[in-house]
Amino acid sequence: MKEKTMKKLTKAIALAGVMTTGLTAAAFTQAEEVEVAASAAVSNMYLWRGQDLGNGAAAVSGDLSASMGGAYGGIWMSSGDTTNGQEYDLYVGYGGEIESFSYDVSVLSYSYPGDDAVNGEGNTFGLTELIVTGGFAGASASYYYPLSSNPSDYKYITLGYGIDAYSINVGIADADGKNSDYTHVDLGYAYSDNLSFTVSKIVLMDEEDSFDDDIKFAVTYSLPIEM
Repeated sequence: MKEKTMKKLTKAIALAGVMTTGLTAAAFTQAEEVEVAASAAVSNMYLWRGQDLGNGAAAVSGDLSASMGGAYGGIWMSSGDTTNGQEYDLYVGYGGEIESFSYDVSVLSYSYPGDDAVNGEGNTFGLTELIVTGGFAGASASYYYPLSSNPSDYKYITLGYGIDAYSINVGIADADGKNSDYTHVDLGYAYSDNLSFTVSKIVLMDEEDSFDDDIKFAVTYSLPIEM
């Protein structure tokens, strides 16, 4: 009886060892799948949806992100917004491909900790959006849905196409009842993985709007940061 018990105990210990080894290997494999990336960039202006938010001031930005499979999340920080001040954005999302079709769904929160007019008392989050994007054969379309305000307040849509180092993007901003509707066109050229150029212009807006419709020329240089 004692011998049988010892054999059972020996088998149990061996099985536990195999299971522990398997779980450890699985955990190690899963940990290897998590990718962490960081980058820093400098630009001659803060170009956002056809507008120069810095009124000619340069912008410095940085990004830290983590991804596993199709899921990702991170934080993006930037200077250069002379109206709202220092900015940091938090984002999470999931994207992938089905044959030639690509998709991405993300939530992005814009934060301005130093601007009470934007944030309100005790609130550092100025705006949160749900972004849905689909792409096929170089063409893409994105819809930005506001989560932090009345969905009827505004909507923003982009239509884009890219081939090799060249891209074109049309952005349509529609703010219901606020006389802030406009359309802008961006032409982009990526000289390298680090250096890119963008020419942007607001081509259509309401007569009551006072957006700067001059042609804007942005130069951006970015570098990955070794982790």
